[in-house]
Amino acid sequence: MYIIDRRLNPGGKSFANRQRFLRRAKALVQRAVRDNFKSRSIKDLDQGGEIGIMRQGVHEPTLRRASSGGQRDHVLPGNKEYLEGDTIPRPNGGGGGSGSQPGQGGDGEDEFRFVLTKEEYLDLFLDDLELPDLAKRRLMDTEAKEIQRAGYSTTGSPASLAIARTMRLSLARRLALRRPSAAEILKLDSEIERLEREGASETELVVLREERERLMRRNRRISYIDPIDLRYRRYEANPKPVAQAVMFCLMDVSGSMSEHMKDLAKRFFALLHLFLTRCYNHVDIVFIRHTDRAEEVDEQTFFYSTETGGTIVSTALEEMLIIMRQRYNPADWNIYVAQASDGDNMGSDSAKAAGLLHDQILPACQYFAYLEVGREEDPMPTGTAPRPSDLWRTYETIAMPEGHFVMRKVWHRREIYPVFRELFRRRGTNVRGGAA
Repeated sequence: MYIIDRRLNPGGKSFANRQRFLRRAKALVQRAVRDNFKSRSIKDLDQGGEIGIMRQGVHEPTLRRASSGGQRDHVLPGNKEYLEGDTIPRPNGGGGGSGSQPGQGGDGEDEFRFVLTKEEYLDLFLDDLELPDLAKRRLMDTEAKEIQRAGYSTTGSPASLAIARTMRLSLARRLALRRPSAAEILKLDSEIERLEREGASETELVVLREERERLMRRNRRISYIDPIDLRYRRYEANPKPVAQAVMFCLMDVSGSMSEHMKDLAKRFFALLHLFLTRCYNHVDIVFIRHTDRAEEVDEQTFFYSTETGGTIVSTALEEMLIIMRQRYNPADWNIYVAQASDGDNMGSDSAKAAGLLHDQILPACQYFAYLEVGREEDPMPTGTAPRPSDLWRTYETIAMPEGHFVMRKVWHRREIYPVFRELFRRRGTNVRGGAA
């Protein structure tokens, strides 16, 4: 997305001022996109759309008198109402600014509304996100190509003509073949003209004229630029190293998950799927859904199947380990895991799940994100925090503040996007505009 500042510049505003304005405008658009994203359905996540930003945000800051406060002295002529030494009270409201009247009521309308294409919308939405700690454990077999300079060639398009190299070869050829220069011919012309003016003998002039004709023939025969001089810049597509990565998506679809909870989990995974397919060309995605048993499913089944049942979390972790051993060797692949659950689990299974996670999964994976979805009415009003779930208490014994295993809770749709950005934000960067 490109923002063009078409405002006039009568005050000689500096380039830095315009750059600050463009950054502020882009931050407003990004914030509007992120706010708009919270209200979208899963099917519309990857679509463009209309957004609006407030007029106040794109105004250029100016210095002016405040409409209230401060102390001012004026000399007024007086009238039949006020005499010398009277004090006039300050009028209520107004008294400065541009003269516009305040609106009635607290509601307002966005001043600028415009439509973003799908690509512009997703670029703004996915800006500043990345898979954390993506290491190049093994390079893939070259699907990605990188264009690099590869010397010169004798054929090519006019746009790739290497002028300096062509002129250098042309000069070398002309020197080697002794092509007469224009200065030599001009010098001979001047000599003939001088002898003609001085009345020199015809024999001497004939010799000089024959010499000039010889030089002219040689000049025409040896061209200034010959086709053999032409050189073109050559480019080659070289294999570019690409890291292999796989994302395991584990979703609890047991009977304890209400429709609201499933909607939260599916929204999270839809965002994750959109992020990976949009920003990475070489990341495999494995969908695993589980009740009291787990299975690998395709994307359609993962998001739209209505099958449900009991809850045993360790089945999903075991299924993931089986797939990882069969297809994704941790020595070659960057392993990422995202798990969503309501936290309910069989009491006897929590210790097994914690053991699998701590002993086998975390040592092999780059990043593990656990998202716990809650009821819409939680957290309860004023001072009644919900009791941590069994799975949350179990995972808390494993999680570390700055480790590669992170846990977050969400209760409402509006919390999904900020949590998602927090989990996959680009580390070590100062994001302008802030998260929504």
